[in-house]
Amino acid sequence: MVMTNNDILIRLRYALDIRDIDMVEMFKLGGVEVTKEDVQMMLKKTYEEDEYDENEEIYKINNKKLESFLNGFITFKRGKQDPKPGQASAPPSQPEPVNNMLLKKVKIALSLTSEEMIDVLDMGGVAVSKGELGAILRKVGHKNYKVCLDRFARNFLKGLAIKYRG
Repeated sequence: MVMTNNDILIRLRYALDIRDIDMVEMFKLGGVEVTKEDVQMMLKKTYEEDEYDENEEIYKINNKKLESFLNGFITFKRGKQDPKPGQASAPPSQPEPVNNMLLKKVKIALSLTSEEMIDVLDMGGVAVSKGELGAILRKVGHKNYKVCLDRFARNFLKGLAIKYRG
């Protein structure tokens, strides 16, 4: 089963027990203005084909909106980072698969070490080596880069739920 960006948001919210109002703030910190009602609509299960709503496109989370949310999540958890004097802004990077971005940004937001990431994945039912995890966390284009598949990301979110919700 293919995991949509809305599924990712739903699973992440559940795993970390994030309140709707905090999600609104995370979107805002990521540069996207949404209301509490918008967030609640984003978190609803996908619509049936015959129940198409003309506003449905507003609530579908594209990759850019998910990335904005995850960036806001990092800022929400770790605080605003001021650029160091003389530090250039980050060069535009190649677009990366959503699941790789999810793992990287959640790792940063929660200040997880590689060992903790491996433990979370283990809780979710995936045995992974430090090398395999490192390949998923690398930049797109690196010779050892590996794409993170949906099953892997789903089990990571499952492991987070076990770790943070018990």
